[in-house]
Amino acid sequence: MTYAKIERFEFILKQLEADRKIVVANIADELQVAPETIRRDFDELEQQHLLTRVHGGAVKYTNVRNEPAFLRKLQMQKEAKRNIARLAASRIGGGDTIAVDTGTTTVHIADFLLAVDDITVVTNSIAAAVQFNLAIEERRMTGKVILLGGTTNPRQSSVTGAMTLELLGNMNFDKAFISCGGISDGIVYDYDLDESLISKKMLDCSKMNFLLTDASKINGKSFYQICHIEQCSEIFCDIACPIEWHAYEEKWTVCNGGKSDG
Repeated sequence: MTYAKIERFEFILKQLEADRKIVVANIADELQVAPETIRRDFDELEQQHLLTRVHGGAVKYTNVRNEPAFLRKLQMQKEAKRNIARLAASRIGGGDTIAVDTGTTTVHIADFLLAVDDITVVTNSIAAAVQFNLAIEERRMTGKVILLGGTTNPRQSSVTGAMTLELLGNMNFDKAFISCGGISDGIVYDYDLDESLISKKMLDCSKMNFLLTDASKINGKSFYQICHIEQCSEIFCDIACPIEWHAYEEKWTVCNGGKSDG
């Protein structure tokens, strides 16, 4: 590596630390080199996990994890997820029209419904639709289940795409129940772009929004932003609200064996 390249790298990383996001053209002007040189520098620094390339520039390095396959993820933190889903189910009342997104926590909501009538469930989760249908068959609820149209994703047992978003855009919900891939700095994230867009649309079309998250998602940042925590009416989690998140304590409900401590 030449001395000139080392100096460029040091300048790039210093600017990134100060500004959090840097632009190829601006760095090239500052260093008086061609933009192609800076792009190559960015590529090399990204390979070293020192930054993450974005369109036209770079941001601080983000370790974007791949989402585990649905069935494997279904077994992870299963007891905590079921406790969270049990309490979320208690927020569903007779006559409600609800939206339920794809997730290995939201999929358990139907298991805890009992004597709830005239519910309309709209979901893009094939697995959740099956569970809500079972609740109807077992007469634990009455109503109907609407499985949204779109392109299937077998890895996630879900439906997504432009058709799904268009259908959701014509609907209004009393309550939306969404899952996530992580929460960091007040932002709710998910791993998959298409599923994130579905969750976001559900929130936008709903009067009340409920976020279901287990402790493993706290301070986790995955690929795509769904919303800000402020858009959530209530947050169900198996641990207490982190001290540094005191602004969200009033929204936070701790789920432990189905009992609320929040």
